[in-house]
Amino acid sequence: MAMTASILDYLSVLADPTRVRLLGLLEDHELTVGDLCEVLEVPQSTASRHLKVLLDHGWLARRREGTRHFYNVARRWPDETGRRVWELVRAGTADLPSVQRDRDRLSLVLAARRAASEAYFERTGEAWLRIRAEVFGDRFDLAALLGLLDPDWTVGDLGCGAGSVSAMLAPFVARVIAVDGSPVMLDAARRTVSGLENVEVRGGDLEDLPMGDAALDAATLVLVLHHAALPGRVLAETARVMKPGARLMIVDMEPHDDEDMAARMGHVWLGFEASQMEKFLHVAGFDRVVVRSLPIDRTANGPRLFVASGRRSIADERARIRVQPGVSRDVGQLAQGV
Repeated sequence: MAMTASILDYLSVLADPTRVRLLGLLEDHELTVGDLCEVLEVPQSTASRHLKVLLDHGWLARRREGTRHFYNVARRWPDETGRRVWELVRAGTADLPSVQRDRDRLSLVLAARRAASEAYFERTGEAWLRIRAEVFGDRFDLAALLGLLDPDWTVGDLGCGAGSVSAMLAPFVARVIAVDGSPVMLDAARRTVSGLENVEVRGGDLEDLPMGDAALDAATLVLVLHHAALPGRVLAETARVMKPGARLMIVDMEPHDDEDMAARMGHVWLGFEASQMEKFLHVAGFDRVVVRSLPIDRTANGPRLFVASGRRSIADERARIRVQPGVSRDVGQLAQGV
């Protein structure tokens, strides 16, 4: 009896043609009362009355945005019985002239939305970048790209410095292991990430990282390698602590001739050629290597930067070996910083 009563209740809700048309429109689109009135060609009071019935019986959900309310079909139907009843009703009414007219008028409403957006960009033109920066900030898009990271990953921020990269990564991944060899930088990093429970700061040499084999799903070396006496050896050790298939990202300087700056800042290398970085990564056990120049920041006065990325090779097991000088011809070259 309970099932029969439930079916009859749902049939009662869907017995009104206007409510059926509303559900048909809202099954694939999120619309306001105004949109629905325009499509159905009914007064607002009529649309609101039927929307309330559908809301009260669990067929619809409502979302507020400013002064407007958007309606859509609830993420879950009232129950499995309700879903099956709706499927029968929808199939039986799909070819009705009124339903077909609704689809046509809805396409006009949606086209008007797009036209309003397109007209705005036509008016603003090249000023859009300036307006966007004023409203949303200068480089919010770069921070948002962190959302592409897998939330289950453990990421190594190698040569973490003051911890700014670790702090940016932490909200998007399961765990961050930040490593640096400078006690001063480690203190600064701990202050930066204080309160971030998924960040662990460790002291250690980048040529002898304080973690086991295949510990990381991804790793970063941001403005680190030009400080390393043996960049190739750092990359081989980085490969050791990465899982097969894990991704590495490097940010560093392109070649430059500012020796005074390098001396002031303790740089060992005056940047790296793309071909040099590709060789380092391939010999260390990375494949799918890409090296690209980063856009010039006109507010900066230092050398241009590049980003290099690679995948810890699944096939090449050499990257799992701690590199020692003379292990092999390639690895021996790597240990010398070639």
